[in-house]
Amino acid sequence: MTDDAAAAPTCLARPLAGPDDVGCAAARGVDGRPLHAAALRFFWGPMDCGKSTMALQMNYNHARQGRRGLVTTRIDRSLGPQVTTRIGLSHTAIEVTDDLDLRALVRGRWDEGVRVDYLICDEASFYTVAHVEQMAELVDSYDVDVYAFGLATDFRSCLFPAAQRLFELADEVARIQVEVLCWCGREGLLNARVVDGRVAREGEQVVIGDTVDTAEVRYQVLCRRHYRSGDLGPRR
Repeated sequence: MTDDAAAAPTCLARPLAGPDDVGCAAARGVDGRPLHAAALRFFWGPMDCGKSTMALQMNYNHARQGRRGLVTTRIDRSLGPQVTTRIGLSHTAIEVTDDLDLRALVRGRWDEGVRVDYLICDEASFYTVAHVEQMAELVDSYDVDVYAFGLATDFRSCLFPAAQRLFELADEVARIQVEVLCWCGREGLLNARVVDGRVAREGEQVVIGDTVDTAEVRYQVLCRRHYRSGDLGPRR
């Protein structure tokens, strides 16, 4: 990339400019919002708090006002290129792989004449740290809003690397306020991995499972007290 090309990425935020366009000095982008007003926002919470539902609602709200965006995900529960929710909502999505560059994804759409005003990034805790850096660059250099949704901690109660980087870089971090309860009635905070009826303490950080009791590997939200003791509550 030449120095000139590196110096002018913000122009790409206005790929469909009309005859009256005055270049990157214009005050507003093609969606009517002020240039340089984009932000990186991270919405987090434990399982079952409605992260994916909120992601789809956010996409709907922006699209309804004429903004154009891309929906991405990684390791959705459906194991397909879509965002799915436990309440039955779904939306097609772009599957994020290790070698996918989010900046190149957006630039590619712009090259096709398609405007991209924002990204919805579901299951963001499973992205790589490099992806989070790309999200920040899309906001700062290309004026694209990024809304990331995901878990904060894994089954060991340790931060996912991508979530940690989002906490460090995001303009706004918000815990989703839908309350999730432990079996005891206390607020559920931690995502326990259950294997053979016991809370797992070791293993790969990412293992696909579900929340249903019949799953070979399942996950259950517990309060801190019962996560630490490994008490899964009465059999249902």
